[in-house]
Amino acid sequence: MTGILQNQESGVLTLTLNRVDKKNSLNASMYAALADALQMATDNTEVKVVLVQGHETVFSAGNDIADFLQQPPATEASAVFRFLKGIAVFPKPLLASVCGPAVGVGTTMLFHCDLVYAGDNAAFSMPFVNLGLCPEAGSSLLAPQLMGYQRAAEALLLGEPFLVEAALEMGLISRVLPPTEVNAYAQLQARKMATKPLSSLMETKRLMKSAQTPAVLARIQEEAVSFGRMLKEPAAIEAFSAFLGKRKPVSSS
Repeated sequence: MTGILQNQESGVLTLTLNRVDKKNSLNASMYAALADALQMATDNTEVKVVLVQGHETVFSAGNDIADFLQQPPATEASAVFRFLKGIAVFPKPLLASVCGPAVGVGTTMLFHCDLVYAGDNAAFSMPFVNLGLCPEAGSSLLAPQLMGYQRAAEALLLGEPFLVEAALEMGLISRVLPPTEVNAYAQLQARKMATKPLSSLMETKRLMKSAQTPAVLARIQEEAVSFGRMLKEPAAIEAFSAFLGKRKPVSSS
């Protein structure tokens, strides 16, 4: 069964994370499918809006650690980087529907979405430091801008999660609904948006984002260099080994 389901209807391309048994953790093939879908949606004039959604119990647990270690993103052509750059420059409205845990990239991808609707069971976390790593997806730039420096520091330096109330207050999400209603509501809003002229949607988004896009892309690249280096360092190796061995990591200085 594919990890990404695609459905195109009424001008909306819906991408569903479909690996619930693994908490929708993202592997290389899922990243590739997402990157390819965003490129297709960019080129296809029949697609006006893209909606990314998960299950009512979980959005995404982040990277599939075992797959990530077997296929680390070694170059800019890797599926991970293609997705991160694709979501950062996607020219059409991009919506997300989030319920349950949104961990790591499950949270950082939301900084690039234009509207995010969340279930009241949603919980967000960016625990990169706990894995001996650094932020990705431009989140070291975008999180302080959106959340304020102190809240971003709690989320990124302590790796502490934050709940839906805080996410709503800081503007990461647009509305909170019961988990059973979120995907349907997001679909309704996406279809409403898809009735608008595509040229107006794209130009409005371009005007809102164009000043910052070069800085975001530069930060994604800078983070990627650091991330790749830190993957090979003792702290990350021990953290991943502990995770896979279901034990606590040995502290490092």
